[in-house]
Amino acid sequence: MINVIIYEDNIPLRQSLMSLLQLSENHSILGAFGDCKKVESQIQKLKPDVVLMDIDLPGVNGIEAVSKIRNFDKDVQIIMLTIFEDSNNIFKALSAGANGYLLKKNISDKLMGSIQEVLRGGAPMSPSIARKIIEGFKNRTRTNTSGYNLTKREQKILEFLALGNSFKLIAAHLNTSLDTVRTHIKHIYDKLHVQFQIEAISKAYREKLI
Repeated sequence: MINVIIYEDNIPLRQSLMSLLQLSENHSILGAFGDCKKVESQIQKLKPDVVLMDIDLPGVNGIEAVSKIRNFDKDVQIIMLTIFEDSNNIFKALSAGANGYLLKKNISDKLMGSIQEVLRGGAPMSPSIARKIIEGFKNRTRTNTSGYNLTKREQKILEFLALGNSFKLIAAHLNTSLDTVRTHIKHIYDKLHVQFQIEAISKAYREKLI
């Protein structure tokens, strides 16, 4: 059973999210809230597996709420559900610790799969958001990565991850085994001091590593 909490101030949309999740026997809704004023106590008490988080919330906005959650919980998976497609909000959310970023217009098609993906360690994003991230990487000047001691192969794999490639596809690109790619990715995470793919991508972007 996947335990979910929803933060969405639009009542009809919140109810629609609940109805969508209730169609599956694999999901349990622990709570659905219109604001994040009590986000810390709610997460600590209810202990969800996944949080669905709007950005434009009254009082404490969704990005601020993600930062608050990450102060005490590094494991809960957080997917942003928002109308904002601008790079500023995208990278602020990812830098705060969000694990995925879906546009509300893609919810009906992608929400269920995204929940499964994020629990497998992936970083679900709407296609247009992934494109924004790729464009952001292209427009940045790479800095020296020697401080993290990334090898050339690890650097290349990090670039592939940032472009949204699956582990299997990276293995095919590099003509190597899936297990070898997984080992490299583990080393990348260790060197960057992160636990998840989206954290690695966010840090790579923030510090201009790629």
